[in-house]
Amino acid sequence: MPEFLGIDTSNYTTSVAVYVSDENRIVQCRKLLPVKDGTLGLRQSDAVFHHTKQLPDIMEELFSGYGYGRFSAVSASARPRNSEGSYMPCFLCGEGFARSFSAIEKIPLYTTSHQTGHILAALYSADRLELVNKPFIAFHVSGGTTDCLLCVPDKENIINISLLSTTLDLNAGQAVDRTGLMLGLKFPCGRELEKLAENADKHKSIKIRLKDGNCCLSGIENQCASMLKNGESPENTAVYCLDFIAETIIAMTEHATGKYGNLPLIFAGGVMSDRLIRNKIISRFESASFAQPEFSCDNASGVAIYGFLKFRNENKCR
Repeated sequence: MPEFLGIDTSNYTTSVAVYVSDENRIVQCRKLLPVKDGTLGLRQSDAVFHHTKQLPDIMEELFSGYGYGRFSAVSASARPRNSEGSYMPCFLCGEGFARSFSAIEKIPLYTTSHQTGHILAALYSADRLELVNKPFIAFHVSGGTTDCLLCVPDKENIINISLLSTTLDLNAGQAVDRTGLMLGLKFPCGRELEKLAENADKHKSIKIRLKDGNCCLSGIENQCASMLKNGESPENTAVYCLDFIAETIIAMTEHATGKYGNLPLIFAGGVMSDRLIRNKIISRFESASFAQPEFSCDNASGVAIYGFLKFRNENKCR
């Protein structure tokens, strides 16, 4: 059966996945990079070191119980975004392995962006892969991005991604982690912050101001610090952070749909796995589709699917 290997070595996670196209099934394995307690992330040199150590381990883990046939193609994320100058050294680890595997197995190698992988993983897990043939609006919200994107079909890149709006300062995931560390949580702080927020007994009123559709999120950290200093509970401080992010994404979505109409909406990235944020967005946009939690955080599933779509397109043309 046609099978496609995908590899993603992002700033915080080593990921590999196999897409079994005949069954529309994903088999995946991933491992977070180790981050010292109390710190906000990793230097790129440390990320490269840890990927180099972890990639063989998760390959062995994935294939120890998986009997695969011959792969049709291998793909890797080689850059953060499909835009000029987009580069992070950590992606060289996965791309280098994929190049070697392609040469050994004599199969096609495809490279794409980490962002494209997130969007395709979201489409797959929401059962909306048919949208690769239609225009749609996607959000990629994580520690490194807070992007509202227009996605249209593209023979070369599968989907052509145009940036509609973004953050002008802090990313949503950074706001979550900085607030979390302020509250004594362990990095990455998303899950623990959500659990804390579930016990909040008060929600502050929030007014969002955009600049041409772009947001500013640095105020979250300052406001949360002020709340704690003035005796506010950790639970209410946590929910303020998540409410602010949710209301910001809603405002950015309204701005985008106001310009481009009611296109399908897809939400991807680790921050979008937060249940409180998701519920607020769905209350405003009932038809919005979200990646399932296991496909929201960094993973190689969308990268494997990208390889399948590229391979299918190329072989249709022959």
